[in-house]
Amino acid sequence: MAAKTRIYSKEPLGPAIERLMAETGITYRALAEKTGLSAGYLNHIVHGNRRVPSTDVIGRIGKALGVKPDHFREVRVRIIIDKLEETPALVDRLYKRLS
Repeated sequence: MAAKTRIYSKEPLGPAIERLMAETGITYRALAEKTGLSAGYLNHIVHGNRRVPSTDVIGRIGKALGVKPDHFREVRVRIIIDKLEETPALVDRLYKRLS
């Protein structure tokens, strides 16, 4: 079964993965096999017992669940942070607008 089409998740990583697993009917064991990660590690990510993994690991999870890495909010935040670090003037403009 395929996941419902959603471009971007509005929820944190763990709940987003859990929702996609439920929508696709995939188990931790099957997800582990598809990603090359352990089922225990995936369980820890889903339940927030581990730090948010690297973008590469999130990408492997996303691919196994049928979504692009930027489906996950944490990846989008990292992309924004990278752009802000590359563009100091943007940081200043954004700060002024938010303050």
